[in-house]
Amino acid sequence: MKRLLLVVCLCLMTGIVAPANGPEYSIQAIRYASSPGFPVSGLIMGAPNDEKVDIAMVIWLIRGGGRNILFDSGFHRESWLKYFPMNDFARPDEAVRSAGVKPEEITDVVISHAHWDHMGGIDLFPKATVWIQKEEFRYYTGEAWQAGGQHGGIDPEDVKELVRLNTEGRLRLVDGDNVEIFPGIRAYTGARHTFASQYIRVEGSPNFVLASDNCYLYRNLAEHKASATFSDADQAANVKNQARMIELAGSHERVVPGHDPLQFQRFPTQGRVARIK
Repeated sequence: MKRLLLVVCLCLMTGIVAPANGPEYSIQAIRYASSPGFPVSGLIMGAPNDEKVDIAMVIWLIRGGGRNILFDSGFHRESWLKYFPMNDFARPDEAVRSAGVKPEEITDVVISHAHWDHMGGIDLFPKATVWIQKEEFRYYTGEAWQAGGQHGGIDPEDVKELVRLNTEGRLRLVDGDNVEIFPGIRAYTGARHTFASQYIRVEGSPNFVLASDNCYLYRNLAEHKASATFSDADQAANVKNQARMIELAGSHERVVPGHDPLQFQRFPTQGRVARIK
């Protein structure tokens, strides 16, 4: 009994919540495209300017408890395909089919942040409820477009779609850090890739953290280097949150970065789909 109380106290002190008796989720990474020759210096602070990598464009499918959940939704607008040429592109809804799930069977889409390549596919899943941080929604549907606002990488059409979903009752706002959005799946903030980006922990045996762009590559974790952020002031907070991700996952090997093609080598992969758990 004393040991149990000690564990509970430590969890409360560190802000980590002990795993609940929720569903045992499966997790799959789905690579819907590759962006060739991307500068590593745009992913890892201080990396050599001449180093490049073919980054993976990824969405993650989480299944369990009667839900088919996507973490991020990819993109499909032609304007971005012209601006950022892709290799082996498949529209995200079609890429999800390759994992055995129809677009209309997706029950929920959790958006890590509002950038074009993460929120740009929310219109492809007609029955899904979309989840986003409350402050991310507030900022990018308002202040971001006023004088002095920051909206680089945000597609106005995606913002319109987000507002439409809200008016239709298909939007849920996640209010802050360490919030359980489904049994055994919690959202965390603090990484500041965008105004209020979030990452998630999928609890189970074992836990996994899906970082999205709050951690671009496994090298960010290994070298303790920040991902791209809005300002120099956010870099230290980003590194701190990467350490928190490792703690939440229980191992750096169970933190899944947002664009690292290595996740398709480290986990069993067939075609576009890697089985993380």
